[in-house]
Amino acid sequence: MRWLRNLGAKILLFLAVVLARLTFRLSRLLAKGKGSSLPGMVALRICPGVLKVLAGQVRRGIVMVTGTNGKTTTNNMIARIAAGAGYKVAANLEGANLITGVTAALIKNATLSGRLNCDYACLEVDEASFPVVCAQVRPDIVVVTNFFRDQLDRYGELDNTIKYIRDALEKLPSGKLVLNADDPLVAQLQTAGAGKQVVFYGFGERPAHRGEGKGKGDEEQGVREARFCPFCGSPLAYAYYQYGQLGNYRCPRCAFARPEAGVEAVRIRTAGSSSCLILSPEGPVPLTLPVSGLYNLYNALAAFAAGLLIRVRAKEIGNALQNYTPATGRMERYHYLGKAILLNLVKNPAGFNESLRVFREAEGNLDVLIAINDNAADGRDISWLWDVDFEVLQHCHRQINCFVCSGTRAEEMGVRLKYAGVPLDKIIVEPDLEAAVDRILGAPGHQAYLLATYTALWPVERKLTRCCQKEHAYAAHMSSVS
Repeated sequence: MRWLRNLGAKILLFLAVVLARLTFRLSRLLAKGKGSSLPGMVALRICPGVLKVLAGQVRRGIVMVTGTNGKTTTNNMIARIAAGAGYKVAANLEGANLITGVTAALIKNATLSGRLNCDYACLEVDEASFPVVCAQVRPDIVVVTNFFRDQLDRYGELDNTIKYIRDALEKLPSGKLVLNADDPLVAQLQTAGAGKQVVFYGFGERPAHRGEGKGKGDEEQGVREARFCPFCGSPLAYAYYQYGQLGNYRCPRCAFARPEAGVEAVRIRTAGSSSCLILSPEGPVPLTLPVSGLYNLYNALAAFAAGLLIRVRAKEIGNALQNYTPATGRMERYHYLGKAILLNLVKNPAGFNESLRVFREAEGNLDVLIAINDNAADGRDISWLWDVDFEVLQHCHRQINCFVCSGTRAEEMGVRLKYAGVPLDKIIVEPDLEAAVDRILGAPGHQAYLLATYTALWPVERKLTRCCQKEHAYAAHMSSVS
């Protein structure tokens, strides 16, 4: 009877892979999406154990990236580092980070018989899905980027999200952790690393130009998620902030403080492009990224630390990062009749605030599109928009011709801008995404910034691809945080 059960399992695996592959092709053919999640959904319905079977075949190791912001960029950077070193890599590069997307990513690299041919699997995983995925995929390396409030209807309060991650890490029998030393919410997870190697990354200094810019030149308070020590509850004391709660902190009552980083950035510059000197166990490595923003340097540091753990030489890692290509909606640049257009994903207050910084630093007349959807992948609760510091627009709206609000929650976005002090004659509500993009393309500014939540991003990107010329060079000013 055992041979019969094994035969049945092989047949289910075969059917799961074949039908998932067929679903992927149909999805692309019918232009119903990128085919990055639905194939995994089909495969899991047919063979619930397909992910565990495929993950067990990865030859050298599985790298898993989780956290609020920076997952897609960090994961794609790690995949590029591994591929550049000559390894065969399977990865969910398009950001489908639920268990269905993770499953689909591995199926794309499997034969019809369910044989997976890869050295490393680089998997971005949604915070709430992390425990579920970990139960079937035992990662060798876990990278945690940062924690901010995001989709409260899905995750609940931030403490819940951190608990999901901590509990899952504690259940892992072994592995290596790559943690952001500058985020106290992430750094506290070192206590979940019993029996595991922990590597910290972070900034060794505060960038000298931080807080400079037009209008509101002093530092904003931003989104400070961690005001109290996670161990004794005392208020944390900061020497300085980078952004949000990230910075150089210590607890005046207990021993908790920013840990020493094994991979650390100094000589940091983020104007135009981003550059720094990375200090690592292999010595200093200069790094210049073709994109700007503190987020991107943090993502690069996380990827650098992970690259060292998979035994790639530091200089090779630096070369791979300097040639990194952003994923869809992460600082993509287009041109339309001489007009420069930048597309970026926004999904929570911390990330949105960094994108708004662009409006204070940009030169000339601008047009702005903000597309907010409330589908399941975006989060049904959009109350987070009231935590975004749109009030900074009071200081720079004169150089912005119009704010086109679109998506399923276009009206609410318009109301938020009104209460932020944006003049009503500059607010245009156009729920239809294609019509909204047409308005932006026809607006008089010589630059346009398009900010969109996840499910709004794809139709906006398709419209731009049809109408505009895509530039393969990178946007020089927009900070991608996803």
